[in-house]
Order: sequence, then C-alpha cells, then structure tokens
Amino acid sequence: MNVVLIVTLIVFATVVEVTTHSGENSDSGERFDKCPDERMICRLGDRSYTPVNCLPKQKTVDIPGFVYCNHTHCEPEVFEHDYIVRNHDQTPHTNKWKRTRVGEAATLHDVCLLRNGLPVTRKCQLKAMRAQWEPIDQWSKVVCMRTFRQHSISVELNTLHDDILEGRRLTNSTQGRRSTTAMMRSMFHQRQRTVLPADIHVTDQVFGVLMEQPKDGALGADLISICHEIMSSDANVLQLSATLNATNSLLNKFENYMDALPHFVRCGQTMVQPASEEGESVDADVETVKFLNFGVQALISSNLSVFYLDPSCRNITGLAIYSAASADRQHSNSGFWYRLLNGNESVNKLKQESNLEAATFVPQQLWDSIKTASGVSIMILKIYAHDALFVETSEQRSRRPRSKVLSISIPGLADGKLPQALPLLLRNENQRHPDARASETGSGCGYWNYQTWLTDGITTDADTTDILRDPIIVCQTRHLTQFSFLVGGSYRINDLGDEVLVSPINERVLDIISIVGCALSLFGVLGIFVTAALFKSWRSQASTKVLLHLCLAMTLQMVLFVFINTDDLSEQLVVHGDTVRCILLGATLQYSILVLFCWMLIIAFLQFQRYVTVIGIERPKHYILKAALVAWLLPLLPTLLVACIDPNSYVPTKEQLDTDTGICYPSGYGLTFGVVLPITLIVVANLVIFVYVFYSISHSLSQSIHRSERKMVYKQIRLSILLFFLLGLTWIFGIFAFMQAGVAFSYLFCLTATMQGFVLFIYFVLLDEFNRKAWLGLLCPTRRKMNVQKRTTELQSMTTTSSNFSGRSVH
Repeated sequence: MNVVLIVTLIVFATVVEVTTHSGENSDSGERFDKCPDERMICRLGDRSYTPVNCLPKQKTVDIPGFVYCNHTHCEPEVFEHDYIVRNHDQTPHTNKWKRTRVGEAATLHDVCLLRNGLPVTRKCQLKAMRAQWEPIDQWSKVVCMRTFRQHSISVELNTLHDDILEGRRLTNSTQGRRSTTAMMRSMFHQRQRTVLPADIHVTDQVFGVLMEQPKDGALGADLISICHEIMSSDANVLQLSATLNATNSLLNKFENYMDALPHFVRCGQTMVQPASEEGESVDADVETVKFLNFGVQALISSNLSVFYLDPSCRNITGLAIYSAASADRQHSNSGFWYRLLNGNESVNKLKQESNLEAATFVPQQLWDSIKTASGVSIMILKIYAHDALFVETSEQRSRRPRSKVLSISIPGLADGKLPQALPLLLRNENQRHPDARASETGSGCGYWNYQTWLTDGITTDADTTDILRDPIIVCQTRHLTQFSFLVGGSYRINDLGDEVLVSPINERVLDIISIVGCALSLFGVLGIFVTAALFKSWRSQASTKVLLHLCLAMTLQMVLFVFINTDDLSEQLVVHGDTVRCILLGATLQYSILVLFCWMLIIAFLQFQRYVTVIGIERPKHYILKAALVAWLLPLLPTLLVACIDPNSYVPTKEQLDTDTGICYPSGYGLTFGVVLPITLIVVANLVIFVYVFYSISHSLSQSIHRSERKMVYKQIRLSILLFFLLGLTWIFGIFAFMQAGVAFSYLFCLTATMQGFVLFIYFVLLDEFNRKAWLGLLCPTRRKMNVQKRTTELQSMTTTSSNFSGRSVH
C-alpha cells in the first residue's frame, strides 16, 4: 500500500501538463469517459475544474493541489441564528449557507451582518481532497443584523448574488453578464449610498462568477467603475474587508479579467465601440479613449485606469502621467494628463519633465527580445491613483506607498520574468508632503505580492538618488507586477476587530458638540468667577468656595486638554526628542483630572451629609481648607508614582501618533492604575452616595404634609439629580461608549461631560435668586433702588404690625 501511494504521488508530481482532450489516461490506463466521477480529480486552482486525471482504485489518497471534481463546492446547509430587531430584542431565524467554492468564505442566503459591517461567514475548506464546511461552535449563538444603516446596498448586492447562484440571473450569456455588471455599477452609484465590508466581500464573489465565464470586453468599463467606487470607500471599511481577504481577492480577479482581454485592441481596430474610428467617449465616470492608428485603447477613471498597447503600430510601449498640461500631452476628464511613450525614450530626459507623476515603458531592445522569445504582442498598463485596494492585514508595517501604483502585464510572457531591466519613474509624494516619520531605511520602489509590499528584485541607484527628497525616483525591475514608491518608517494599521464603524457624519457631529460644549463650559466657568469677584457676600459662603475650587480644577483640565496638550504638540515634542516636556505635560494633565474628581467626591460627601444625616451635623473648623488640602495634594501621589516608576508611559508611541490618537498622557499600566482606577473608585462612590441621597429625599417626600414642605423637597430632588448627574456620573456614558454599547452613549458623553461648567453657571448663577437679583441690581441701579425702598417700607409695616400685636398681647 505504501509503495502504491508513493508511486501515485510521483505520478501526480509530473502530470502538470495533462490535458482534458488526450482521450487516454496515461497513468491508470483508463479512459476519462470510463472513469467514475468519484475518482476524477481536478486542479485546485483551476476555476473551471477540468478533469486532469483518474485516481487508481485504492484507499484514500490526499494529493496536495488537487480536489475530487465532484467535491469542489460546499453545498447549501441550514443554519440557525438570531436577528437583532428594534429595541435590541432578538428573534430566531432559519437561514442557509450559500453554495461556495472550496477555499473561499461563504455568506448566508439572508443578509447577516455583524456590528462592524462584516458578514457572518463560514469557510469551505479542503479535507481529504473534498470540500467540507468548517465546524461551527454549537455553544456560541450567532446574533446579527439584517440591515446595518440607511442607504446600505448590502441587501441588493446579496440578492443579486443569490439570483446568480440559484440560476434566476444567468451569467453564461453576453446579455446576462452585461446586465449583471450594469446593475452592480448602478448600486455603487446610488446617491448617499453606504459601502460596508460585506459589500466588498460579495462584490468579490460576483467577480469570481464572472471569471468562470467567457471574457467580455464590454464589461471593462463596468468593472473599472465598480472598483473605482470601492477605492473611494472609507479606509476602515477596506481594512475590515481585508480580514476576509476580500480586497486582495477582488484586486487579483480584476487584474486577471482585464489581462484576459489580449485582443482588446489591435493596430487599427478595437473590440469595443467599433463604430468610432478614433477619439474618445465618456460613459459616466469611465472615459473610453481610442487611438487606433497608434494601437492604443484606454479606460480611464480618477482612481483607476487601464491602457492596452499594441507596439506593432507605432512602437508605443509605455505611458507617462502628469499633473499639468503641455503641448504634447493628452487631457483626461479625470483630472490628469498623459503621454504615450515609445521604446526609444530617454529615462534621464523623462525624469526632468515638469509635473511628472509616474511613467514606465519597455525599452525597444527588451521588447524585441521578449517578443522573439515568447511571441507576445500586447502589453497592458494599469494605473492606481492610490493604494486603497492594497491593504495589509498586519498591524505593524515598516513601509508604506507614497506614489501612484503602476501595474504592468504582458499576456503570454511566462512567469512575468524579464531578460533585461524595465525602468519605473515614480513621484516621491514624501517630497511634496513630507512625513516626519519617514526613514531612508526601507524606502525605495517596491512591489505587491498580495500580502505586503516587498523590495527584492528592484534596484535604485543609491549614489545618484536621494530617496526622501528627489521629486522623481527611478527604479529598475526584472519582473512584472504592481509597483509603487515606498517610504520606510514605522506605521500602524488600525486594529478594528469588532469595533463599530462610526460614520464620518457622526464623527463630525461629535467633534462639533465637543468644541461647542467646551466653549460654553469655559464661558460658564468664567461667569462663575466674575460673579464671585463682584459679589463678596456670595463668594464668602462655604458652598461657593467649594464650587470655585471645582471650577478652578475644571478650567485647568480643560485648558490643558483643548489648547495645550494637543496631538500636534505631542508629536512635535516626540519628533524633536523633548520627552521631558512631554512627561511634564502628561503628568500635569493627569493631576488636573484627578483633582477634578477629588472635588467631585468632596461635594458628593457634603451633599450626603446635607440630605441623609441632617440632624446633628456640625462642620469642623476650617473644613474648607482641609478639603482643599486633600483635593489638591492627594492626586500628587498617583501622579508622582507614575512619573517616577514609568515616566515613558507619558510619551505617545509612533503607532498612536500615526492614528492621531497620541498625546502626552499615561498609557499601559500607568493609565490603568494612575487614572482609570482612581476615577472608577470615585465614580462608584458618587453613584452609591447619589442612590442614598435620592432615597432619603424620596422618603422625605412621602412623609411631607404641608404644601410648602412638598415644594421644597421637589426643589431638593431637582438639585440633587442635577448635581450628581454633573459630578462625575457622566463618565458612565463614556465607559459604555468605550465598550461599543452604541453611538448614542458617545453623544450623551459629549453632551454632558463637555458642558459641565456651563450647566453649573446656569444653576448657581442664573437660577439662583440671590445672584440673579445681584446682577440685575448691578446692571440696573435704578431698579435696585426702587426694590430697596419697597423692601424698607415692607419691613417698617411688618415692624409696626408686630409692635401693635405685641402691645395688644401684653394688655
């Protein structure tokens, strides 16, 4: 048995050129038409799954790279899960997995979306040369959503894919394929539509179906338009879809489809729109350009363009892209200019041309060489305006693209290897928009291997090139793929995981709310300070002194956070190596926040004494001074501990600076034990006191008899709820927002936490009767004099009445 297995593996290692039309199976002696279906095998990478051999009669054999031809797909299977409906309720639903090719991730027949916009998927894996569903954790219940947000195209795309799989929409005809891509193009062009990671995954699956059908040049404009819209999607959406390999798979299928149209253009003729001899036409966002006498046809959009070149016409073997006009350049409706290059171009002259963005061409000698050796006749250039589809899944990377991406392919050229070097000229965007994190280490031209950017096999003349400062970088390569200029450095990709995607409109609204709230809060605190400065009788009260301390701590914290310790300043300090100032800023911000929460705790304790233990309360001497010493000195302890034990925790990392989330502030254990733990303890204590106070006041309300007493209790309830809502309990909303409980908590946190000072001003100045009358008297002295005279008359009347009443009583 072992001998048979070894022989079988050796035979299949040499059977790479077996065709389906040979009639005889040279290995087993059986004809294909006599081979049972359960023994026919196909290549795993062949999407048409054409039989290549018939297994001998023996026990199970597992041959890498092959699959049984009748087990290439995982068949539909029923799946139970829950849908989230209104008010976060759940309802059970019976769904089913779609029929899926081995090695791919299947989605469900009915849309099932996670909170981050990814679809619920299941891998169709290869086991013993058969497609099998991966196991499902029976103890974990899947909960998902049918729709994610308004203007989503997920349901429409999923329905289209279902119709294709179940035969309701045919793609085996030219009309059916054109109708399918036109419908997808229309979906992506809907006004205010939202693209989710699930949409990119389903689009990739539809592209896979089209790859199995005869290639149709008329679909080119639709495919480019769809990819153009996906490239314009939010970077977070693309990053999430890359976790399913959707971006890489979509890019690969798009490249292969466009490369499978080698006869898209010939010298003097074209396969698309033959009625026009030469010129251009514009179809929505994709411009079709034809220079038939030059053997050139192109499909151009602002994000993605494809040029087909037939060098046999005018020796056109390349292309140059420019950002400004010139007499010898063609203008595109997508906002750039281009020039066709022949095989005799001078690299040095091309490099010196103004406004050059990217260029490449096949030198005449190289083209003649590969044409003679391989018989090639067509070359295809694809220009990607940016690297949106080239998504790396690793969190950390050492280089990033800083130019357009050039993709070069020559159909018919074996393995893409070149006998001579091919020049690449790429604009160095780091010279135009300097990146302080850039480093010469790792910088240079690179290529995409559908996982990451690599630089091997590409050379740059280091002696004559300043990698970070030269506007145009010239590189040489001996293989064909996608190329870009890479800038070395330390770059972090957001690890979105299961985070909820907050739409850009929500981010803008939250930013506006925060800015307006902070401005109003500072205005309110300033109003409190002015009121205290003008009216001595009010500022001399003990309660006012506590309020002023709280406002001072709030002002310090807000000024530091909003105006001083910003991410821009923090980045400058880190870049220039001024870590001492960064540590000082971070420690001061930490201290100001802890002081603010200490005063919140003190006020909560005073309110507890006032409303819960009313009888027998006697304030100790100088209790305001003692409270001030505790509130202003106690936060020094955790601040100094963090600063002495782990001072580097105040310095933001490069990853934080890359994502614009880095300020000089504690991180790691310093954040956990120096900020989060004290704040959590104080918030919990305030919450407990709030419950006690609310219960005490409610109990007093139930026992109050007189109307005046009931009115006073109502005022006390309003006061206690307002105070305790402001004194730190708003951070509960921030905790829920951090736990991804919903965007509503983000709005609540921004609304309540940022406006704390303004609400204090309204309550203690505008709604306070004493302060209101004092301000009216200051602003309107005449009215104040009348009120004083009226008050004097009333007092005299009350005194006279009281005297008369006393005299009558004595008598």
